[in-house]
Amino acid sequence: MESLCHALIAERIRQRGPITAAEYMDLALYAPGIGYYARATQRSGRTGDFFTSVDLGPLFGTLLGDAFADMWGRLGAGAAARPATIDLVEAAAGNGRLSRDVLDALARRHPDLYRSIALWLVERSETARAAQAATLGAHADRLAASGPDLPASIDGILFANELLDAFPVHVVQMTRQGLGEVYVGLDGDRLIERLAPPSTPALAAYLEAAGVTLRPGMRGEVNLAALDWIRDVAGRLSHGYLVLIDYGFEAATLYSPARPMGTLASFHRHLVDAPVSSGPRTPAWLVDPGGRDLTSHVDLTSVRRAAEAAGLTTVRITDQTRFVLDTLERSGLAAELSAPEHLPARLALKTLLMPGSFGSTHKVLVFARGID
Repeated sequence: MESLCHALIAERIRQRGPITAAEYMDLALYAPGIGYYARATQRSGRTGDFFTSVDLGPLFGTLLGDAFADMWGRLGAGAAARPATIDLVEAAAGNGRLSRDVLDALARRHPDLYRSIALWLVERSETARAAQAATLGAHADRLAASGPDLPASIDGILFANELLDAFPVHVVQMTRQGLGEVYVGLDGDRLIERLAPPSTPALAAYLEAAGVTLRPGMRGEVNLAALDWIRDVAGRLSHGYLVLIDYGFEAATLYSPARPMGTLASFHRHLVDAPVSSGPRTPAWLVDPGGRDLTSHVDLTSVRRAAEAAGLTTVRITDQTRFVLDTLERSGLAAELSAPEHLPARLALKTLLMPGSFGSTHKVLVFARGID
């Protein structure tokens, strides 16, 4: 049965002609009321379609809380004095689970910082926003605002876990005649791929700036929306840190022959590119729009270049394993976790550090403004 989201996309194509993969993804993921992320308060976990570090329990939030406390200690060391109120902004906050875990840890381990926090939860989904107050519970009085847009000015820390990978991307493919772009068209009611000239010269300019040359036949994703978001954030961050946790590679690795078809994938019930049960072969990312997650790996090179061009300083880019180990060492949390009652947290820590799992696939990017 055709979903409402599929019907919306098909009608858009009938009216305007084939649409870019980026426009398709924006509708499939975020169309009000019918997009994948717009219809549920939470998409990850055992009953969802994928796992994130947050689904392992509160330890990830505790680690971030300790890292943020260390950053808070540095906020008064630069040109500007540490503010009396610290903006703690989570982008793509969902129902607020990660911020709740961070605040739980800060209230317990860093009460002075906790009392200084003004929490901002940024989330496009009205359904997820409606669940935030209940999720925050006792921390609801820390909430300054919840909405779809970033605060106009941020003095403190902005963080996001697995945000950039969920931005709509353009899909490009190199041909012997030059760079082409993959569009979404229709064959009857079935969604199909169509290759045509690029919708904007910004796609070729992006690859050139990243030092990327695709071989004929190779595909890749170009995440213009992520760069726009980084520039927007940089313009709002007056003083403090930007912390991003996501999976990705430097451009030379991401666009290498090892990934000739790019990284765009769909997730459904913890299966990557789960096949359809019947009917003509449809690319997995075009199956059941609105019913599956769509994601692609982040180009770390281009994100860093965009941040630096917008005036931010790169503090650190490392894998999650190194970030977690360093935080454990600085905070003294490792000794606390050695107690017998913290076995669940130790098991979660193992998963956060495990090679081939969150530890090596996920990267932590830290940028700053006005910090020595």
